[in-house]
Amino acid sequence: MTGFRFGVRVKPGARRESVGGRWGEDGALVVAVRAGAVEGKANDAVLRALAAAFGVPRRDVVIVAGEWGRDKVVAIDPEPAGADEVLQRLLGATS
Repeated sequence: MTGFRFGVRVKPGARRESVGGRWGEDGALVVAVRAGAVEGKANDAVLRALAAAFGVPRRDVVIVAGEWGRDKVVAIDPEPAGADEVLQRLLGATS
């Protein structure tokens, strides 16, 4: 999968779900989900949250690296129109 790729920092077990903000030197997008990091539940919640944030079907969003850690690389394929602008807006948001 080529698509639109970006880094994500996951906060599992959060009080509320949110997508927005920047993490670390590389500026990964912060995604907070209520689901715990058990049996892939947090990963599924992250993919659903990102699909909603970018306005794409869940099936178009995949984790391409970091499936078992908090730091991941996610791809959206095909790249949605305006994806870079949406990402920049989300990175500037406070979570």
